[in-house]
Amino acid sequence: MTTPDRSHGRKSIRESLKPRALDAESPDLVGIWRADIITLFPDVFPGVLGASLTGKGLKDGKWQLHTHDLRQFGEGKHRNVDDTPAGGGAGMVMRADVLGRAISDVLRRRPPCPIIYMSPRGKPLTQARAQALAEGPGVVVLCGRFEGIDQRVIDHFQIEEISVGDYVLSGGELAAQVMLDTAVRLIPGVLGNQISTEHESFSNGLLEHPQYTRPPVWEGREIPAVLMSGHHGKVEDWQKQQSEALTQERRPDLWEASVSYTHLTLPTIYSV
Repeated sequence: MTTPDRSHGRKSIRESLKPRALDAESPDLVGIWRADIITLFPDVFPGVLGASLTGKGLKDGKWQLHTHDLRQFGEGKHRNVDDTPAGGGAGMVMRADVLGRAISDVLRRRPPCPIIYMSPRGKPLTQARAQALAEGPGVVVLCGRFEGIDQRVIDHFQIEEISVGDYVLSGGELAAQVMLDTAVRLIPGVLGNQISTEHESFSNGLLEHPQYTRPPVWEGREIPAVLMSGHHGKVEDWQKQQSEALTQERRPDLWEASVSYTHLTLPTIYSV
């Protein structure tokens, strides 16, 4: 079964002597990072991804977004996508046959890429994983609902489960937008100034230092004098100290990992 997808952003323009039907499958931007979203609620996309710089990047063809309505692959007259859990229990589970048809249809339309299921039991989303996704051809994202999806689908397609935090959402759509934002903003040209991403929280394993701007004094609070000194070396030292202090205070897990990594990578100095 094939159903037209919804494409967001700029369409590719290719010369052709054959007219294209208005309801034809959405064209692909060849060689451009592509996100395919399988969801029961395609209308919630692009959502926040369509705003600001990620939205401009989408419009300008720096990346592309295609949504696929899972309901179109449903069973029977009412396009059912779920059923009661095997072994009993509360809620409903999304069916393997329905999901399988949807995923197979999406995979035939695009180059190979990771398939990710947004799940509270998945591995935590990290900046490193976002960077890896941004450097690849794109991603297929499965947005679950109800009690989850049939495990056989995860096993069959070797789907990666990713969590955006230790809490439960009503569905995977919000989590998918969070994950896509972390990756899309790292695609060259999307943010405009790529240097800005090199000093963010987690880019070097630490939290980012505090930021200040005009006015110099607000409610009796002044911008730290070192930031107004014009001495770049002292500014960098201050930023590093603040970053380390914040990480130790708020994310001791990150600090411990950073210290361990430093110890492993520092060269050994032998005295003779």
